[in-house]
Amino acid sequence: MAIDFSAEISQLRSTYESIRAVTDPEALKATVAELSEQAADPGLWDDPEAAQKLNTRLSHAQSDLKRVEQMGERIADLEALVELGQEETGDDADAFMEDASAELASVRQALGQLEVRTLLDGEYDEREAVVTIRAGAGGVDAADFAEMLLRMYSRWAERHDYPIKVLDTSYAEEAGLKSATFEVNVPYAFGNLSVEAGTHRLVRISPFDNQGRRQTSFAAVEVIPLIEQTDHVEIPENEIKVDVFRSSGPGGQSVNTTDSAVRMTHIPTGIVVSMQNEKSQIQNRAAAMRVLQSRLLLQRQQEEKAMKKEMAGDVKASWGDQMRSYVLQPYQMVKDLRTEFESGNTQAIFDGEIDGFIDAGIRWRKYEQAAAAAE
Repeated sequence: MAIDFSAEISQLRSTYESIRAVTDPEALKATVAELSEQAADPGLWDDPEAAQKLNTRLSHAQSDLKRVEQMGERIADLEALVELGQEETGDDADAFMEDASAELASVRQALGQLEVRTLLDGEYDEREAVVTIRAGAGGVDAADFAEMLLRMYSRWAERHDYPIKVLDTSYAEEAGLKSATFEVNVPYAFGNLSVEAGTHRLVRISPFDNQGRRQTSFAAVEVIPLIEQTDHVEIPENEIKVDVFRSSGPGGQSVNTTDSAVRMTHIPTGIVVSMQNEKSQIQNRAAAMRVLQSRLLLQRQQEEKAMKKEMAGDVKASWGDQMRSYVLQPYQMVKDLRTEFESGNTQAIFDGEIDGFIDAGIRWRKYEQAAAAAE
């Protein structure tokens, strides 16, 4: 069936104009100019952490602007390619139209990914993220699965050149991790990764079972927005209990001769945060406080949402106990149970190719929010 390029390009332009209206390239240019001016300040690196954050914001804004502008150029180039093909005859025309068909598919996919970004308009979506992975039911397989997920998200961040910072790792005795906490230090990390929160399930032949039996194991993923100084989550000193201990590595071995690791407990809520990956107790304490504040901020937001739902008479949970299955045996398939998005390339998924799942999750969440608002 012949492609109606005129209709396809018209649809692409319509979608692109909608994206431009939301992203506002002129405002992005102003943001880039302002951040560039700040980055040129000779005293910027007097505070390395603030300088790094500023440069990350600048790089992200420049990338956003470049993606929007290049998309318009790609649509124009596609239209020119189609016109050239229509002017040719014979094999030359076929070659042009074949190239145009391939480019149409590529532009459509890229435009869809760009469109997803416009859906990230939640209160904390533009924040950086703190991700915690915890092994669940399944013994040593669950601990190994938790480590597989940590690698998956790390590879995803590497693919996008997103800086990550591991804050805490608690190793299991035989293999894998009891838990791990890391930051993704890029704008909109929370908006993207928040759809990854929930219970993940792995089905495979256990490498730890000498009888080669199939094993089901679980891991929980928690995603919270990183706290900012403007959030003002005040925590009285008498509500915090702080314990210090020595950092440990795989198998429980000590990797530090001083009590630099910190365990911080928020007494009223029972929330516990452990940090051991910084070099000093002071740094670990500061990191623990930042994550604790972030968790309290998210809890406050969830309580407000729960109150609104209760007032509206809606008691349905928006997240199930299990949101995604990774099946390696008897067949290979990763499937999101909320969006129905799936992939048979399990190795690629564990190597960090999860953008399809994230994009589908963002679209699904937006649809759910719109449906709830319409009720």
